[in-house]
Amino acid sequence: MQLIDIGANLTHDSFDRDRTAVIERAQAAGVTRMIITGASREHSPQALQLAQAYPGMLYATAGVHPHHAAEYTEECDAEMRALHAHPEVVAVGETGLDYFRDFSPRPAQRRAFERQLQIAVDLAVDGVGKPLFLHQRDAHADFMAVMREFDGRLGPAVVHCFTGTREELFDYLDQDWYIGITGWLCDERRGAHLREIVKNIPANRLMVETDAPYLLPRTLSPMPKDRRNEPMFLPHIVEELARDRGETVAATAANATATTRAFFGLPGID
Repeated sequence: MQLIDIGANLTHDSFDRDRTAVIERAQAAGVTRMIITGASREHSPQALQLAQAYPGMLYATAGVHPHHAAEYTEECDAEMRALHAHPEVVAVGETGLDYFRDFSPRPAQRRAFERQLQIAVDLAVDGVGKPLFLHQRDAHADFMAVMREFDGRLGPAVVHCFTGTREELFDYLDQDWYIGITGWLCDERRGAHLREIVKNIPANRLMVETDAPYLLPRTLSPMPKDRRNEPMFLPHIVEELARDRGETVAATAANATATTRAFFGLPGID
């Protein structure tokens, strides 16, 4: 089983002590590639640097998460565009809206979101915008409204770490967007509804991710003592996802990996 983790926050300071070992453990578990999430002015350049240190294994996104939207200035926009000149940066984001925590004012979130969507449009190749790595929490109506402003101009988009409702899922699928599933699926307190609806995601629209170090799967046994999620736990998520979809683990893994390669334009896996 060869997997690609589409969302690993490996620039997080919890990995400072053992980042190399974390990457090696992921490889040993069959997670042969990872997309390192860039979600702020500070961490997007770090994600690129990490990807450059592991060519062909690690890739990066570059963007500003809605939590950091207040930092999205003209200078920030120029910084993001410079990062996207590097081939290791394969998607715009993490960007979107988060009304659950409101760490940045909502108007600032919407402006930062729009500016980053424009970057994706401006970086179109052969008329297809650069892939988008999107975040949405408790902001579905506004999220859809902003995306509609760019109808017909955007390339492929993945709503990462999907935790929403059946209605939200079908809204996204109706737009031919992709869905990223995390260990939220394994949380009996708040993820039970996902087990009922993940079977509705077409195989060619489904990708998998850990969102490490966050969202440690609650069904892991034994649990890591530090409660930190790692990319090496992605196979566990895939096993649970396959069961809920009524598929073999091999089929879910192969389909997710093929979909991810096509989405991000990654070369084949040896």
